[in-house]
Amino acid sequence: MATTTSKKRSVKSQKTDEEKIKSAYKEWILTHGEDPQSVYLFCKHIAIKESDFYEHFSSFQSLMKNVWLDFLRSTITLVKGEKVYAEYSSREKALAFYFTFFEQLKQERSFVSISFPTNSLNPMEVAGKFHTLKKEFSSFFDEILSQGFKTEEIISRPVISERYKDGLWLQYLFLIRFWIKDDSKGFEKTDAAIEKSVNLAFELMGNSPLDSMIDFGKFLFQNQN
Repeated sequence: MATTTSKKRSVKSQKTDEEKIKSAYKEWILTHGEDPQSVYLFCKHIAIKESDFYEHFSSFQSLMKNVWLDFLRSTITLVKGEKVYAEYSSREKALAFYFTFFEQLKQERSFVSISFPTNSLNPMEVAGKFHTLKKEFSSFFDEILSQGFKTEEIISRPVISERYKDGLWLQYLFLIRFWIKDDSKGFEKTDAAIEKSVNLAFELMGNSPLDSMIDFGKFLFQNQN
């Protein structure tokens, strides 16, 4: 029993240390606008051993990735925790995710504005910095897409279907950039951008007029005299 209790305390202590490091790191970024010069200086600043830092993170880059993962994971936990979530269509689940996500980011807007690479238009560069984030984002939206395929809200198309997640990831990055630059009251423009971009995405993934045009074109080709 004593051993079990000791293990629980150890896990709790490690979690507390991890949160302390994250909190101090965000405070540093907000104050200095950039990473500390070294892990040693950062640890000295927050009065911990350098080895304590490396128990949780291999670098400031891995620490930054972890902070962003927290934003994503907390959002997913919140939306899935809503009783009505299971009854939502795929489109409604995507909308719920984005509205909840940006509501959460409001609490960390200054940090997000500094830490997100808004000047980079290269999605590959951003994906490199947030590789783990993209992986978990894609895993979450896999569930949404899977439901959409089953209910035929989303249409399966050769080759293209495999790229849906990539398109949704680009949409995610676009909306974050849009929100950071949004100066409208209550971020009303971001709310409109979320609704319009998600609706467009699901119309394109659904049975859109383009499918009807292609289907009709095939019919004409197959039945030409």
